[in-house]
Amino acid sequence: MTGGGFTANANDFEAKITPIVILSCIMAATGGLMFGYDVGVSGGVTSMGAFLKEFFPEVYIRTVEEKMLESNYCKYDNEKLQLFTSCLFLAGLTATFLASHITRKQGRRATMLIAGFIFIAGVAFNAAAQNLSMLIIGRLLLGSGVGFANQAVPVFLSEIAPSRMRGALNIMFQLNITLGILFANLVNYATNKLSLGLGGLPALFLTLGAFMVVDTPNSLIERGHLEEGKAVLRKIRGIENIEPEFLALVDACTVAKEIKHPFRNILKRRNRPQLLISILLHVFQQFTGINAIMFYGPVLFNTLGFTKDASLYCTVIIGAVNVISTVVSIYSVDRLGRRMLLFEGGIQMFLSQFVIAVIIGIKVRDHYEDLSKGFAVLVVVMVCIFVSAFAWSWGPLTWLIPSEIFPLETRSAGQSIAVSVNLLCTFLIAQAFLSMLCFFKFGIFLFFAGCVLIMSILVLFLLPETKNVSIEEMTEKVWKHHWLWKRFAEDDSVKEEKVVTAD
Repeated sequence: MTGGGFTANANDFEAKITPIVILSCIMAATGGLMFGYDVGVSGGVTSMGAFLKEFFPEVYIRTVEEKMLESNYCKYDNEKLQLFTSCLFLAGLTATFLASHITRKQGRRATMLIAGFIFIAGVAFNAAAQNLSMLIIGRLLLGSGVGFANQAVPVFLSEIAPSRMRGALNIMFQLNITLGILFANLVNYATNKLSLGLGGLPALFLTLGAFMVVDTPNSLIERGHLEEGKAVLRKIRGIENIEPEFLALVDACTVAKEIKHPFRNILKRRNRPQLLISILLHVFQQFTGINAIMFYGPVLFNTLGFTKDASLYCTVIIGAVNVISTVVSIYSVDRLGRRMLLFEGGIQMFLSQFVIAVIIGIKVRDHYEDLSKGFAVLVVVMVCIFVSAFAWSWGPLTWLIPSEIFPLETRSAGQSIAVSVNLLCTFLIAQAFLSMLCFFKFGIFLFFAGCVLIMSILVLFLLPETKNVSIEEMTEKVWKHHWLWKRFAEDDSVKEEKVVTAD
């Protein structure tokens, strides 16, 4: 089993960390702000009495007027309420396939710009919503924006960043997601009147950012703009000697142009390791249970007996922990590597969820709760430990790794599949969690803990280390040296040699 990393000097093209790279990454990563705000705001408003009374009166009656008649675990179990949260991700799942085509044909920058405009339209619908239909339409538009942004931004960040800084700069997308969640939590805590409308601010940031950034050299060269791509490469690297990297990009683009059907090509044997790793990462990311907490944090705390204000306040604390822990990942990902962070984060999440399940199982019953102040604080601390582990491991790295492991000819298709799998699993969790909570009760945390344990073991055996490796050299430097995946790359190499010999 291969592990370890590669030194930047051995495998990195010469490059400086230029202001334009930093600025471009900051502006592009604002796509995560909108995604994070949508995640955070839905959890807050679904626990607010005024919002429930206007759009979900059945839930309002169960949680306020008939509070003691319904099981603590089941009072928020409502398909329409879950649909309000989950439909965003179903729309994103559909939009990402169109976004993949636009990302490849029109560039990463154009896709981000489209995402910004769609976000603005979705915010306008939600802010003006007078009924549930308008609310759902707004969420569907926001979901389409998520599909476009999540398709383009991680690829943009991975391509524009020097390989020795690729992990840190790519994680700025996840950092912006966490900032968006924290912003939403603060807004939810302060007022429920502006929660949906204030999403216009991150939408505006993304749109303006897309206007300001340059497209990546990879995208420009792929679309035939060689001189412009070379000029941008020289500008972002801050050096004159960019020929080695430029020639590597041209070679990669030549191969990419020969691929007429990238979604068909990605199923070829040599691309299966990258495809399987990407799918597994995104499936398991959602089955950590993180979005159950992010979507329904206030609802979950209400279920455990917290007051409305206390529930919202706890989500603000969790949001702050999420942001700080993501900064830890930015600092450590290119030093410690992807594998170590994923494995450590998995163990920490497993232990914290097990403790949460034990406390809730002992102290919370169907029609009453006996969660004293001490145990309530312990639950919040355990949730913070869980969120911190996710934020420096499975949160950012699930987006980073797929964006850096695919060759150029299948990168857009691979990212599209990865985003689609993520959004599909997110939709399933968002649509099913409140029903699962009603059915499993405290056992829901044991279910997620079991998933975390399985995925942590798989990381040890299946995931190679990718830190400090140029994305155009992944096959030679990574996949051909892994104990399992090398046979896929080697088999294709043998076939190509036979074809050349036959010719």
